[in-house]
Amino acid sequence: MEQQVAGNANVQQDIDYVKIVKIVLSRWYWVASTIIISLIAAYIYLWYTPETFSTSASLKFEEKKSEISELLNVRSAYDRNNKMQSEQFVIRSRDVLLNAINDLDYQISFYLKGRVRTSDIYPQKPLDIAIIEQDSVKFSRELFEYEAQDAHSFKLSYQENGKEVNKTFQNGQIITVPGIKFKVNNNAFNKTNNSIYCFRFNSKSSFLGRIVSGLNMSETKGTNILSLSQTDINPYFATDILNAILRSYVNYDRNQKTISATQTIKFIDTLQQNMSKVVRSSGSELEQFKVANKVLDISAAGQDVMKKLTELETEKNTLNLQGIFINQLEKEIVGNKNLNAINYNLQGITDQMLASLLSQYNGLLLKREEALVTYKASSDVVQQIDKQILDIKAAFVSNANSQRQKNNKTITFLDQQIASIKQTFNSIPKAERDLINLQSNFTINQKVYSYLSEKKLEAQISKAAITPGATIVDYALYNTNSIAPVHKKTYISALMIGLVIGVGLIFLVRMLNPFIYDKETIESLTTIPIIGVIRKYQDAIDEDNRQILSIKNPKSLFAESVRSVRTNLSFLAAEKESKIVCITSEISGEGKSFTTVNLASTLSLIDKRVIVIAADLRRSKLHHTFKTNNLKGLSSYLSNQAELSEITFDTEVENLTFIPAGPVPPNPSELLYSDKMKALLELLTKSYDFVIVDSAPVGLVSDAIPLIRMADVNLFVIRSGVSRYQAASVPERLSKEFNLSNIAIILNAFDNDILHSRYYTTNYTGSYYANYYYYSDYSNTGYGNGYYSDGPTKRWWEFWKKK
Repeated sequence: MEQQVAGNANVQQDIDYVKIVKIVLSRWYWVASTIIISLIAAYIYLWYTPETFSTSASLKFEEKKSEISELLNVRSAYDRNNKMQSEQFVIRSRDVLLNAINDLDYQISFYLKGRVRTSDIYPQKPLDIAIIEQDSVKFSRELFEYEAQDAHSFKLSYQENGKEVNKTFQNGQIITVPGIKFKVNNNAFNKTNNSIYCFRFNSKSSFLGRIVSGLNMSETKGTNILSLSQTDINPYFATDILNAILRSYVNYDRNQKTISATQTIKFIDTLQQNMSKVVRSSGSELEQFKVANKVLDISAAGQDVMKKLTELETEKNTLNLQGIFINQLEKEIVGNKNLNAINYNLQGITDQMLASLLSQYNGLLLKREEALVTYKASSDVVQQIDKQILDIKAAFVSNANSQRQKNNKTITFLDQQIASIKQTFNSIPKAERDLINLQSNFTINQKVYSYLSEKKLEAQISKAAITPGATIVDYALYNTNSIAPVHKKTYISALMIGLVIGVGLIFLVRMLNPFIYDKETIESLTTIPIIGVIRKYQDAIDEDNRQILSIKNPKSLFAESVRSVRTNLSFLAAEKESKIVCITSEISGEGKSFTTVNLASTLSLIDKRVIVIAADLRRSKLHHTFKTNNLKGLSSYLSNQAELSEITFDTEVENLTFIPAGPVPPNPSELLYSDKMKALLELLTKSYDFVIVDSAPVGLVSDAIPLIRMADVNLFVIRSGVSRYQAASVPERLSKEFNLSNIAIILNAFDNDILHSRYYTTNYTGSYYANYYYYSDYSNTGYGNGYYSDGPTKRWWEFWKKK
């Protein structure tokens, strides 16, 4: 990244990834704290969260026929559309699940009460509970808490009508609660283990939600294998119920496939009952005619005619029988308002088109039931299926009409052939003709009855030959290894979350930080040059003289940084033998007076005559530093209440003189704007090498403005970690507003806190550096923690080290 700045220079900024790592490491204890908190939260989560277990099984779907079906060419009536999806819906159906629950001992559930949670202990039964009387619908489903008192009695706690009930009972005593009577025959009292057990009475529907929420199914791609899994907090319950579901589904599938053959057999039975009466009647008439007419047999010519007539009449009656089947199916399909599946074995009775339409109709009904689990009856999905069902109905009626028309044409043709055959009867004697008619009717009825018997036998064989459409490949096995929560994964996740939160917190603090901490930040906010950086001070501070620190410890990095500012100050207004230096800041508390005192004392050490003027007439405290009284001072002199000699005080520092602020006047701005103030400064420049003016903050009052305009050098103090970003724009605003070219910035109390340091390096080219003065030891790593600090830092974890 490269940007243009004042002074014909280019600033190239490159991300320093080492600095980013150092920023994180500077607050490693933040990261450690968030990680520890996350791990504690994970521990609590694992403590309170019950473990979840899973088991799996598999089903194989197939259209398998028995050997009997293969020999008789009996077609299975159960045709699957979208087999895998449809069967998954069937497995989840209420009937299959309720039958599966019925295989388990579901009436009473037992639990073990713990300090944190109550655990399901299926299949254990610590209590022998006998149900004496129970309402099948309305009975108490509250949790009963059992606590043994001794070997013969126990206390039972439960809710009744919203109230807590606590009663003591004897073993075998009948207990009556709403909807149920029961007794506890044994006692779980144990001197070494006083466990508290709980139990609950259930109905089969009580487990539906628990089973459905944990039941999952998935298809194995490219195969007809369906994988099933059951998830539950109890591994034994999960395994038992999944195996029960497999068995229940296989039985359900077998039962559904027998419905087709059963319905066909019932329908044929009805027709056979009527046909049986007709056969007996025709047979009786034939015998009576033979006896009455003493006719024993038919001639060869008559037999030939009877044979042809019998074949044609049999074919005609078969077509009429098919018409009855078609009419019955059409009636059921059109009038099927409850949308129940219609199962008939139509093999050899109607054409394949009607059988195919009936199969499609049943498939759409199953698809509609599956859709209603998710959608309402008024939804677009269900409405679309209903439209398809209506289309299938219309197609069935149309095909049924076509089949009837075809059969009617065939019957008309047969009637014509029968009529032509009967014309030959004129050549046969009347008695023989009557015998032929009676014999023919009897034979035809017998063949039709045999045809129905054959179809009934085929349906019965088909029913006996039916096998389930699915085979259990693998039963579920007990798996006591939990799948969730996984302790290792949970702790790793907590560790990562804590790390991310800790690092994120560090950069969030950096992002939300409104304060200036380093020189680079100032450089990015203003073009005003920085004359130097004053470090923090670490050593013990004398409260009576906490300002003049550059003399107290002259070998410290702090003192060296002040001397660096002193050196750079000599380059400003170099043409002047005596300089007026005005020191100000945006607000109070930024170290303006502190900088004034230490810079002045450092200048006095090089035999410079220095006078410090406390020009903050509102709230100056410099007189405490120099241990002088403030009864008379600058305000007294400017208001003509004192002479210069009365307000000038020598200090303990050689070559350093001090003028206090004096009493707070009612008009400090007017006094500082007066000609007398200007004359005072001109007078002092004749006697002193440096006249250092400690003015009021420019961001609060305008008192410092006349002093800034009179000064040869203006120093604007910015305090690291205290001054906000807008403080850096103040000197540039002053420079433009008053046309100043002699203003510079001092960064005070710099600690080089890595947390707030820049994470990119800045390279300048061109003449930009000509306007700046830098403290050469800025990059030293020996920084302190306090406001006044420097040198090697003693961290809190290094408490054993001596100062």
